[in-house]
Amino acid sequence: MAPLHVPPGPSGYPLIGNLIPFLRNPLALFTQCARDYGDVVRLRFPGMEVYSLHHPDLTAYVLRGEPRYFIKDQLTRRLSNLLGQGLVTSEGDFWRQQRRLAQPAFQPSHLHHYGTVMTAYTDRMLHDWQDGQRRDLHQDMMHLTLEIAAKTFFDSDIATDANDIRTALEAVMTYDMGLSNWLFPDRWVPTPAAFRFRRAVRTLDQIIYRIIHQHRLSTHPSADLLSRLLAARNDDDSQMTDQQLRDEVMTLLLAGHETTALTLSYCCYLLAQHPKAEQALAAEWAQVLDGRTPTAADVPRLPYTTWVVRESMRLYPPAWGIGREAIQDCVIDGYHVPKGTQLYLNQWVVHRDPRWFDEPKAFKPERWENDSVKRLPHGVYFPFGDGPRICIGNHFAMMEAVLVLATVGQRYRMTLVSDRPLALVPSVTLRPKHGVQVVVHKRPWKEHERIGTEAA
Repeated sequence: MAPLHVPPGPSGYPLIGNLIPFLRNPLALFTQCARDYGDVVRLRFPGMEVYSLHHPDLTAYVLRGEPRYFIKDQLTRRLSNLLGQGLVTSEGDFWRQQRRLAQPAFQPSHLHHYGTVMTAYTDRMLHDWQDGQRRDLHQDMMHLTLEIAAKTFFDSDIATDANDIRTALEAVMTYDMGLSNWLFPDRWVPTPAAFRFRRAVRTLDQIIYRIIHQHRLSTHPSADLLSRLLAARNDDDSQMTDQQLRDEVMTLLLAGHETTALTLSYCCYLLAQHPKAEQALAAEWAQVLDGRTPTAADVPRLPYTTWVVRESMRLYPPAWGIGREAIQDCVIDGYHVPKGTQLYLNQWVVHRDPRWFDEPKAFKPERWENDSVKRLPHGVYFPFGDGPRICIGNHFAMMEAVLVLATVGQRYRMTLVSDRPLALVPSVTLRPKHGVQVVVHKRPWKEHERIGTEAA
């Protein structure tokens, strides 16, 4: 049977296609498209056609089965204005070379050292917390994970630069999903948004190149990631240039703090709504940690904490969609996919699909019991992507989320300021529009003892 030519999808408007509902609420658009049209949906945007894929077999085909037929999509490639040719945006032999050079820094043997940094900086953050205080957890976690990333990636305490970095990252992150980026994708068009973007990139470049220069001059050995990249050698014994180092540092800085901060924010938001899960966590911490600071060696002994993190990333995946572009004609699920078609693999939709998850909108950490994540078909649960280009720092991120959550949770429980549903902003990542507003309550150690006894 010959492949069908065009998959179904909403008709949209002349010239701009489905751009307006996408900019208004992309999560609602993709969810409705999956419900109304099935596992392959055609969407039209200015200058491009997008096929949105909603079945794990199709996700696995693109990311694992035939990745050589696909490259990063147009919108991801536009990030090269910020990330250069880092691991997120580079392709082919260059990407494979850079991945091979960076991979050793994320080996398990290095994670114990990183874990110590994570908990030490979390303790430092908690020194400013007070019982009964109102806090925006999203801002707290963004600040914390940025400091952790700076320390573990390039052994730098960025306290003096933190505000400049946060402001610059906010500018570049919000620009990429703004209307101006769709209408004027070239950052050199003189719009106010493009001006803010270029100024933000210059700020980040100045800070990162300064850190690279300091590392090149340093005679003291260090275990941070930048030092390992500086020491890495290609097959021809050459080293990374400053430009290559800048691109990888920028990529890791963005990916290494933004997504983990979001995961932790959503973990706390969900736990504040589900007291039984919060009590189960407290019981686990009381039994395993007995009030002490967790270490990397404790992570395997904190299964329920890990389940909470996984379940949070299922419901609120920080990277809520993955894009690819077909570089040759192919067939997906019986539909002809012309060369140049943009493919969108949607974690938000697949993670909430009742075909794969019982009560898909419910927060149920227990669904991950008995390491069930390993028994799921490929493409059902992919918060870190999948295939050869799975996130290089996935184990680092999971460990950081578990250690920070356990460190904070042993000392504080949280209640939400408002019971209104969480408003989301699907940008490059999935952000809470108004932050995560909570009141923090000091947790007496006797409460751990009581919960632990009740759980037993």
